[in-house]
Amino acid sequence: MLLNKTAPIESKPLTLNDVSLPVLDRNDILVKIKTCGVCRSNLHLIEGDWLKYGIPPKLPIIPGHEIVGVVESTGSDVDKRAFSKGDRVGIQPLYNSCKMCEYCLTGREHLCDYRQITGDTENGGYAEYIKIAADFAYRVPDNIDDIHAAPLFCPGVTAYRAVKQADLSPDKRVAIFGIGGVGHLALQIAKLYGAKTIAVTRSKLHMDLASKLGADTVLSSAEEDVAESIKNMGYADSVIIFAPSAEAIKQAIKSVKKGGTIVMGVFGPIGDDFMFVDEKTIKGSVIGSRKDMQEVLKIASEGSIEVFCESFPLSQANEVLERLKHGKVEARAVLTV
Repeated sequence: MLLNKTAPIESKPLTLNDVSLPVLDRNDILVKIKTCGVCRSNLHLIEGDWLKYGIPPKLPIIPGHEIVGVVESTGSDVDKRAFSKGDRVGIQPLYNSCKMCEYCLTGREHLCDYRQITGDTENGGYAEYIKIAADFAYRVPDNIDDIHAAPLFCPGVTAYRAVKQADLSPDKRVAIFGIGGVGHLALQIAKLYGAKTIAVTRSKLHMDLASKLGADTVLSSAEEDVAESIKNMGYADSVIIFAPSAEAIKQAIKSVKKGGTIVMGVFGPIGDDFMFVDEKTIKGSVIGSRKDMQEVLKIASEGSIEVFCESFPLSQANEVLERLKHGKVEARAVLTV
């Protein structure tokens, strides 16, 4: 499903095309894709919301960056002990990095100035095949099926990284703004730290999901002043923001206590609501490192987190993204190839 020009998803800008198989370099593997998750960032890219940030940096592009598939072939220098034909593998948004800069050498290759992003700078997973450097692919645990594994490779690692940034412990309270593909996993990971969890969302669909996942408190941002409600609980020690809304960011900043932590997982304005005199800390959080990804797979293989998702054929990508845009996806939609 190829994007030639950014446009509203209602105009069905993704078109089904035949493209050539990617040519492998000696360190690459060719993956026959089985599933690919559908991310809200795909929607922002397709509709042109992020053109001001230089995304997408090129067109045409095949979107999609949370991928599970099977190794079809390997480059000449790929160690057969690492990957061989028939192995199940996953691919996250971090497609490659320079491996030589300060960030790469300290295990933060997702911050590399020369990083490549799956489905953004490189063709992604809304397709039958993809190539990738072998050291940026991951073995998929045998006890997780293709559909439920795919979301681990974006919302899984994104949620994991954000929760790590939030400095949680059993004596702390965290509010998560936005309970969807990423937020429903962040909620579960926060609970692994023993933290008290507050889920903040607009729709009843996602309120019900948060309750199902065991959130200690569920608040409707459509029906109440959530900042005031959280203040009445004694404030949150940390807030994690996945809702792409200026109002959500404003409410989140007001919800955290003095000296607390605000983790931003979305673009948005900080504004005048950030009072420097309160000594609150703002942290950005984006996808995750290769080590983060491996840790997510271990947690998932142990059954400590549950992915909620529904699957659709690749040819329905436009329709699925439209459902996502209008809040009709409970947690994660996954395309099957």
